[in-house]
Amino acid sequence: MRVFSAGIGTETNTFSPLPTGLDAFKAGGYYPAGKHPEQMTRYAAPLIIARERARTEGWTVLEGLYAQAQPAGLVTRAAYETLRDELLSDLKKALPVDMVLLGLHGAMVADGYDDCEGDLIERVRAIVGPEAIIGCELDPHAHLSEEMVSNANILIAYKEYPHTDIRERAIELVDLCARTYAGDIHPVAAVVDTNMVVPIHTSRDPGRAFVDKLAGLEGKNRVLTISAVQGFATGDVPAMGTKVLVYTDGDAVAAQTLAQSLADELIALREQLRPNYLTIDEALDDALEAGQTPAILADRSDNPGSGAAGDSTFILGRLIERGITDVAVGPLWDPVAVQMAFAAGEGARVELRIGGKISPVSGDPLDVTCLVKTLRHNHIMTGQAGEPLSVGDAALIEFDGIECVLISNRCQALNADLFTGIGCDIAKKRIVVVKSAQHFYASYSKVSERVLYVGAPGSATPRYDLLTYKKAKLPKWPITPS
Repeated sequence: MRVFSAGIGTETNTFSPLPTGLDAFKAGGYYPAGKHPEQMTRYAAPLIIARERARTEGWTVLEGLYAQAQPAGLVTRAAYETLRDELLSDLKKALPVDMVLLGLHGAMVADGYDDCEGDLIERVRAIVGPEAIIGCELDPHAHLSEEMVSNANILIAYKEYPHTDIRERAIELVDLCARTYAGDIHPVAAVVDTNMVVPIHTSRDPGRAFVDKLAGLEGKNRVLTISAVQGFATGDVPAMGTKVLVYTDGDAVAAQTLAQSLADELIALREQLRPNYLTIDEALDDALEAGQTPAILADRSDNPGSGAAGDSTFILGRLIERGITDVAVGPLWDPVAVQMAFAAGEGARVELRIGGKISPVSGDPLDVTCLVKTLRHNHIMTGQAGEPLSVGDAALIEFDGIECVLISNRCQALNADLFTGIGCDIAKKRIVVVKSAQHFYASYSKVSERVLYVGAPGSATPRYDLLTYKKAKLPKWPITPS
């Protein structure tokens, strides 16, 4: 069997002030055809699994472009079309192929393209014809469109949030695609839109129980796979929203019935699924009360993983104003401050202006007199796929009883080694503020299970009523009453 695998991935916050150009993909991970390393990266799990299957089953794996970028604002037309056309050119050179495996996000939006994945899959189908099997692995924060579903044989989204099952879902995808090619199964899809957009945190119930239920239904009564596609609220496109996707083996009626039932269940659970976002002072007050330490405060609104800049100062400024000490904050994206810290050197006391640089939703810059505690060239943090992820040059600085990790490559707080790897012992802190929405949880909950979600200002705010939607199909809870 001839298998082609490739992928392009990023998550687009259409409200973010940061454009996503070709350089962002080159910095995030750009691997031309045949150049992807052996180690799995964020979107290349289907390729890694295909390679493994090839060694045992004699498949011929033909590798195309893999490229990824940090979540940010609108992808430029030039960047998307350049990468898309390179991938399609790779595919044409690989023809004929029996199977196409794509690693995608599902919420990439470019100038002129509200549905990049739908556009890409449709073009892939036009090249390979109706008989080839197309399977795609998606992030659950996708905009599931009709074009994506109708042109692919199988779409599978990660079930876990944080996304700890990327490899497992790729194994599932490759297996189902191989069985489809062999004629053992005949997947048919059903999609039900819940008319809402709600996260499903699998770190707690009812999200944990709901996802476990999905897994329990698979493999029984001709149900092949189920994806709860959570959607991405800060992507203002027509397909945005939480949807249930069910594939059965040849039974369209059963697929539709099950998808509707699961969608109804999600709707009934929506108030419980929605995180309790606190104001900054509410979160700080709660954190200072007696309880397990450190209290982990998730700065969801400035999460680079949701396309925010990662340089906002709203929480940090309030910590200083209230005189709260014994705190760690990070990562704060500020390449200029990092450069100045390196110029001063470890052990130096220096005046720095940190954060608040990108836009009004970054807050005001803060002027601090700080101690440069530790400097790291090419500081490495563990990524979502377990891969080493560079946050660039980094500096640990201390001021006013607060330790802050400054980084030069914009990234969210995926792993606690962001702090510990640069000498900050977060286990001994009273409060740890992380720039992340939920992906931090897998690692940081091992330090403390006391987690508070903060709804500060920012371009990734959970206060959707503050955003101006122009393309999303409304009403949609909780953006508008439904």
